[in-house]
Amino acid sequence: MATTVETQERERVRALLGRVRSEGRAALTAPEGKIIADAYGITVPGEGLARDVDEAVALADRLGGSVVLKIVSPDILHKTDAGGVVVGVSGAQEVRAAFCSIVKNAKAYAPDARIEGVQVQQLVPPGTEVIVGAVTDPTFGKVVAFGLGGLLVEVLKDITFRLAPVTADEASSMLDSIGAAEILKGVRGAPAVDRWALAEQIRRVSDLVTDFPEIAEVDLNPVIASPDGAVAADIRILLSTEEVKPRRRYSRQEILVSMRRLMEPRSVAVIGASNEQGKIGNSVMRNLIDGGFAGEIHPVNPRADDILGRKAYKSVTDVPGEVDVAVFAIPAKFVASALQEVGRKGIPNAVLIPSGFAETGEQALQDEIVAIAEQYGVRLLGPNIYGYYSTWQDLCATFCTPYDVKGPVALTSQSGGIGMAILGFARSTKTGVSAIVGLGNKSDIDEDDLLTWFGEDPHTECIAMHLEDLKDGRAFVEAARATVPRKPVVVLKAGRTSAGARAAGSHTGALAGDDAVYDDILRQAGVIRAPGLNDMLEYARALPVLPAPKGDNVVIITGAGGSGVLLSDAIVDNGLSLMEIPPDLDTAFKAFIPPFGAAGNPIDITGGEPPSTYEATIRLGMEDPRIHALVLGYWHTIVTPPMVFAELTARVVEEFRARGIEKPVVASLAGDTEVEEACAYLFERGVVAYPYTTERPVAVLGAKYRWARAAGLLGGGR
Repeated sequence: MATTVETQERERVRALLGRVRSEGRAALTAPEGKIIADAYGITVPGEGLARDVDEAVALADRLGGSVVLKIVSPDILHKTDAGGVVVGVSGAQEVRAAFCSIVKNAKAYAPDARIEGVQVQQLVPPGTEVIVGAVTDPTFGKVVAFGLGGLLVEVLKDITFRLAPVTADEASSMLDSIGAAEILKGVRGAPAVDRWALAEQIRRVSDLVTDFPEIAEVDLNPVIASPDGAVAADIRILLSTEEVKPRRRYSRQEILVSMRRLMEPRSVAVIGASNEQGKIGNSVMRNLIDGGFAGEIHPVNPRADDILGRKAYKSVTDVPGEVDVAVFAIPAKFVASALQEVGRKGIPNAVLIPSGFAETGEQALQDEIVAIAEQYGVRLLGPNIYGYYSTWQDLCATFCTPYDVKGPVALTSQSGGIGMAILGFARSTKTGVSAIVGLGNKSDIDEDDLLTWFGEDPHTECIAMHLEDLKDGRAFVEAARATVPRKPVVVLKAGRTSAGARAAGSHTGALAGDDAVYDDILRQAGVIRAPGLNDMLEYARALPVLPAPKGDNVVIITGAGGSGVLLSDAIVDNGLSLMEIPPDLDTAFKAFIPPFGAAGNPIDITGGEPPSTYEATIRLGMEDPRIHALVLGYWHTIVTPPMVFAELTARVVEEFRARGIEKPVVASLAGDTEVEEACAYLFERGVVAYPYTTERPVAVLGAKYRWARAAGLLGGGR
């Protein structure tokens, strides 16, 4: 509960912001920023407002030492650009000259600007310059930022982001999340900065923007960090100029109830079902029937009595009994009226395959169907999608090719083309899926709805999502945080642009490009971000195969020195740790390898060794509890052919699995085309193996480790 003082300060800020907005201003002046900083405990230098030159001299004398003079005008946002800042002034003569110069420059820069005076501020002693700020991100809402500050901030762009509000621990973690983190700890004899004071500046800015959503941006730049504290030498606060309409939110229970009926339906109606081959309505019907869906399938078409041997209905309202899902296969212009009938029938889910809505500029038509759906409580999937697959229900509600290989991977895509790439990959790699879902325009159902469902679905062990944007980033993060402790979530975020930063009014805003914020917030949520489409698909395929590691010690066993070097590079690139082999374990490995081989890590058994050497070293790697993961490097020889290597490796791993000893094992196989068959054999038996690459198996292992840390299974947290 807030104390009386805290409540008074908050009300003081509220009144100030109200006055600024009533004056039609979006930017606060420096003295107004000082009032807010004092209210929230944001440390700033001693300062005052001088309305004339004599006041400036008196203020400088009272503050003592060197001072900084800055123009104060509600119409001049960037003071330096206007020549409105003079640093390091001391003595009455210098103060007078600086005051007059600043006012003259400001009037020349913006002749109509209102000039309220000049801010006289203590000169902060030298230290490490950093930036602390907050922005209102269109996807995630209030986001706090921290990075290297001063003149280099927009050059190096060394900055990290977190969702507001941040805890004290999260604020502290931001100090270690920038590339220049070592500078804060002290380098080349320089002392470390006061980390607590710096983290407190972040946390207090976070509290401010959380308490006052109307604040669009806060910029403390530079903050001078030193062993004695952290002082914001400049504070800039911008207010939002537009009201944001809140998105409708559903409770977790409401989502699970509607998603269960969507993903596990007992009855499906196809609106626009057709007997004519080549029509979408015909393809959807054939896929439902041929796919073996055991529930009821009701074709709806006012001009047909029978479709593919099933009674057709003039309207969905004529269908007997309850219907869980209505699949739309009619032109966009007819969707609204048919959706009215779906609502009156009480059908909870509408799958909108048709295009011709917002993606073609028909936003009003999309808004109309959303309003109808909300009126009747219908959840919308789409429009502009290929449909969806729910394999464990033998449900193929799509006009695309069928797919029925059941497995633990749920895949979603915002794009139809990407959806078909997912389908082709699944078929060519024999990846078992629990679902493939198209999201299209995401007029209603989106990633957080599906993530909530897949998090609870017993058939799903890994979720992979292609997305171009998130409608509600905070809802997604909430769903991800609930899911990640149990299942990996892999995201391919398309559109790595900073276009949204162009109109920003502060350094923080300019640095908060779309991708930079997505990258940090997704990591904060424990999500594994895939760099490309194939990476996303391979992570999704492989992560359910690998057991979770129990520690950080990774050992490479290889038959080729060159592969060992490349695998070692990949270990570093993916944030993994090569184990330092203790003397007793080193001796144990040396007992199995020739004198010209090399123990240590990588363990190079050399290429001419028989299968027994591979088996003995792999067995030792599985047996020693200090080793937590194995990376195997194989190259094709007649002495140990590919399938011989694959069979012995799978046998050893299975033997230890039967004894309750499970470790992630990945393999890189180099050789002739026979290694492809060997890799497929290993994959089917719990060893993630790839031909012709040292990077891919280690990248997959790195993804498994990132999930294990995010899930709290290893040290390091999120």
